[in-house]
Amino acid sequence: MGLEPTKLVIWQQNVNKSPTCQHDIISSKKLIDKEVSIVTLQELAINFVNKTIATKDWTPIYPSTHDKHLDQTRSILLIRSALTSNSWQQLAFPSGDVTAVQLKGNWGSLAIFNVYNDTTHNHTIEQLTDFCHRHRHDLESNEAGTAHSIWLGNFNRHHPYWDNPEDTQLFTNEATKAAE
Repeated sequence: MGLEPTKLVIWQQNVNKSPTCQHDIISSKKLIDKEVSIVTLQELAINFVNKTIATKDWTPIYPSTHDKHLDQTRSILLIRSALTSNSWQQLAFPSGDVTAVQLKGNWGSLAIFNVYNDTTHNHTIEQLTDFCHRHRHDLESNEAGTAHSIWLGNFNRHHPYWDNPEDTQLFTNEATKAAE
């Protein structure tokens, strides 16, 4: 019998397509010891059968476009097997750069978007904004508690608030404006 999420611990990381890095993360005991519920990976490692590696402790959730556009999958969610599948559902998002689920319980609901944003444009952010506006009712309706959304991931942007402010080559006017 699975657990209903009352406390969520999320591990987010870009693995830069490294099978070694990804295997180290998901096979290490540290995620279980830290009671991680959800792992969000960007630039995941995909094998020769167009799947990713996962242990029995995790249920992999691919972007809803994965089967049609195998080469465009750049995000994945791994949900702890101990979480009951009745407590979450995948949200169909039209890009391999975003994997989304919505968790529900007597505490309310939480939509989690795992995002990979390309360095050359903001199309994914624009798609996310549009998706959240078009699906506002579905994202905000629940019988109990409050509805929340969280965007996690690799946004490939630099800003003096979260990077070394002395690294001025990162902070062109255009880059700072895109980050804001």
